[in-house]
Amino acid sequence: MSSILTYPAAFLLYLLIGWIFWRNTWSQAAANANDHPQSIITQAQYAMLIPLMLHAVTLYQSMFVDAGLSFGLSTAVSSIVWLTAFIYWFSGFFNRLRGLQTLVAPVAAAAAIAVLLPLFFPSLRPLANTELPAFKAHLLVAMMAYSLLTIAALHALLMTVVERHLHHPGSHSILNNLPPLLAMEKLLFNIIWIGFVLLTLTLLSGIVFSKEVFGQSLTFTHKTLFGFISWGVFAALLAGRQFYGWRGRIAIRWTLAGFITLLLAYIGSKFVLEIVLNRY
Repeated sequence: MSSILTYPAAFLLYLLIGWIFWRNTWSQAAANANDHPQSIITQAQYAMLIPLMLHAVTLYQSMFVDAGLSFGLSTAVSSIVWLTAFIYWFSGFFNRLRGLQTLVAPVAAAAAIAVLLPLFFPSLRPLANTELPAFKAHLLVAMMAYSLLTIAALHALLMTVVERHLHHPGSHSILNNLPPLLAMEKLLFNIIWIGFVLLTLTLLSGIVFSKEVFGQSLTFTHKTLFGFISWGVFAALLAGRQFYGWRGRIAIRWTLAGFITLLLAYIGSKFVLEIVLNRY
């Protein structure tokens, strides 16, 4: 019973902290962007650790069933959102990223929904070959890559909003608290570089895992195909940035294209297998 209560507890705390951030940043921004008490936001920032820890407990409960490892679509989405929220929360303690606290409210709302997914849509079958070290390394690196590139996509969308705001100043004063657009662009490419390295390690560890289990380096599936296409998109983006100075809308479009392809690679394939075809 206590394990089940962990889910609604994390859900309610996410919503509560998200509401505190909303009230002290978004809703008061129209009156005065500097009106909200920083002490309340700082306390909420520390309090965010509690639902994050409860969320981690729910993931452990839903993933490790008996002796096996269950990692269905709902658990995968919840894990990626948790890692995204955790990385975003941790980055809020750095002064140069403090302006990004504006987005804690929508991130907390997304995490509140994600924490309930494994409860209502549990994984029905444990995965095979989960005891292999190659699989464990592959899963860990893959989730980190997905989370960082999810943040990159959200960051790119935010840059689009900020760019439009520059042409219509005063329409959304909350955006005045965000870092300058050039600083956000630099941060975007730092995130993409780290995510790209992790995505590369994901594909390499997947090749090692495939060799260990199936005796061949690659098994061409939709997941593999879209995974390599996504890697190619991000590689082209970084090369374009390095050699041609790509930035602004071009960088944003390539970032979103790479993320959508990556989304199709894993979440899309699991959705088709588990929901459409009812296979695991």
